Amino acid sequence: MPPSRARLTLFLACCLAAVPALAAKVTKVEIRGLPDEAMEANVRSALSLNDELGKDLRARRLGYLLRVAEDEARQALEPFGYYAPTVTVTRSDRASADANDGSGARARDDGDDAGDGNAEDAAGDDANARRSAASDRTLTVTIDIQPGEPVRVRGFDLGVDGPASADAGVASALDAFHPRAGEVLDHQRYEAGKARVALALANHGYFDAGFASHRIEVTRAQHAADLDLRWTSGARYALGEARFTQAPNAVIDPRLLDKLVPWTLGDAYDEAELDRLRKSLVALDYFGLVDVQATPDAAADRRVPVDVQLTPARRSIYTWGASYGTLSGPGISAGVERRYLNARGHKALAQIDYADKRKTATLQYRIPAFAWLDGWYTASLQAADEVTDYVNSRRLELVASRSGQYNDHLNLVASMHVLRERWAYNVADDGGGAMAPIDYRFASFVYPSLRAEYIDVDERMAPRRGAGGTLTLRGGTGGSDGKATFTQLHATVQWFHGFDADSRLIARGELGHTFTKDLLDLPPSLRFYAGGDRSVRGYGWHEIGPKVDTDFGDYYTGAPNVVTASLEYERYFKGPWGAAVFVDSGSAFEGRRPDMHTGVGIGLRWRSPVGPVRIDIAHGLKSPDSPVTIHLNIGADL
Repeated sequence: MPPSRARLTLFLACCLAAVPALAAKVTKVEIRGLPDEAMEANVRSALSLNDELGKDLRARRLGYLLRVAEDEARQALEPFGYYAPTVTVTRSDRASADANDGSGARARDDGDDAGDGNAEDAAGDDANARRSAASDRTLTVTIDIQPGEPVRVRGFDLGVDGPASADAGVASALDAFHPRAGEVLDHQRYEAGKARVALALANHGYFDAGFASHRIEVTRAQHAADLDLRWTSGARYALGEARFTQAPNAVIDPRLLDKLVPWTLGDAYDEAELDRLRKSLVALDYFGLVDVQATPDAAADRRVPVDVQLTPARRSIYTWGASYGTLSGPGISAGVERRYLNARGHKALAQIDYADKRKTATLQYRIPAFAWLDGWYTASLQAADEVTDYVNSRRLELVASRSGQYNDHLNLVASMHVLRERWAYNVADDGGGAMAPIDYRFASFVYPSLRAEYIDVDERMAPRRGAGGTLTLRGGTGGSDGKATFTQLHATVQWFHGFDADSRLIARGELGHTFTKDLLDLPPSLRFYAGGDRSVRGYGWHEIGPKVDTDFGDYYTGAPNVVTASLEYERYFKGPWGAAVFVDSGSAFEGRRPDMHTGVGIGLRWRSPVGPVRIDIAHGLKSPDSPVTIHLNIGADL
């Protein structure tokens, strides 16, 4: 072989060796045939190929990824109960035609008689063309899956041996276990059911519980599985001492906190007791951080001590705000609350609301009352003064109360009221153009009150399931001559029903009645009103009911009876924004027949960081001339 030809052959061999194996990029993986998005997502996350999207892959690496994709897809479907799917992996290639054509043309132009320089140029061009073709070559991989027949549970042995076999909480967790015989072997439901039983055992103090048998046998040919899952509970532990630690410094006497502990030493362990202690400590508002943890590892004689770590909250809270009312005018408010005045946990509050035509000042003192029920002894004094175009009113009220949390849903309040009130209406002139003299009325009442507050919902801020309500009974003697008597019943109810994650139905109702023969002696603060926010939208604040004619228009005086009802449908469309439609109806009335006023409207809803915001536009149907009203509410539904 001539030297030049040998050199050319050697140079070409080196160039070809330097060119990498033909590579490609996988730009898309399509998964077809699965009926469930969760199944598709699990298959996609299991594919090694999915991690190589957009990368240059050599032929050997690409071939490996395509081969293992079938097994990875099969394994990803097993948690859903599909053990025999049919998986087909195909690829569709796209390469750059320009690059291939250029390479071929250059190969045809390079003859044997070419010189060394031309041969070197041709080899270099050929290598560049191969690299260009490799970089432009893309693939779409399609995985077609037929899930096939799922594996179903055939044999089913589930239970707990030992003292926990008679425990109601553990039995409830066992009853809720899935999958059961005849159901698809869904591993996610299986693991959730297993965790639920283990949690019930731990929550009820069976800390030594363990598996007696833990086995799943799958027979692929028969699409059947046999479950054998049993626990041995061991003995139940008891509740021990609650050990309180306040850091960085103690602000509340530990003897006071001991009264909150709802269990007696030696009671059977129940996580619900720890939850009750945690809620009681949070409700006190003394502490910014409350951590209640059982320590079974430190148990002695099977008594579990409970460590309570408490971080005191800021001692004083200062508040201020601005307001505007159509009757009261512009105003400001300011207040200060001392979360704890002393180590005995006493609290104090001072609040003032000062508007152009309505002013209120409140003082309150609270003492914790843990001897009988979680709650407070409260003494409050409030003074109010209102001088508008319609009414001239002053009120002074002293209230002493005792509240107590009866259970997780029911709070009870018993109180005694001493009320002194003076009021007069700026009635129409006497016909001669002069203002009629103000005729003040006075009333003093002493009366007890009982109030029950019930709330059982899934979430306080924006409930989707459950109901809440109040029932108040109050009555006493007083009036202008001290001989008037009255008894009042007042009830409210709210019911929530969620249709899906973004919509719900809200129903509200109110009913109140006053038993008295001395109606005129009832001051405005002891009367019922209807109209406005959270009452009957489409009407002004308190404008439904009896009224007096004043020089500045009608003024609504309140009534001895009230009835209202509301039905609202609410739906969220995108993120925190939603809308509502509603119909409200009601009346504050004298006698036996209410003069019902109905309003309809639409609303805008916003799930803000500080709570739900509701803006409603409503129109009253009682009169064609009724104006359109706008209502704004901020805060929780309950």
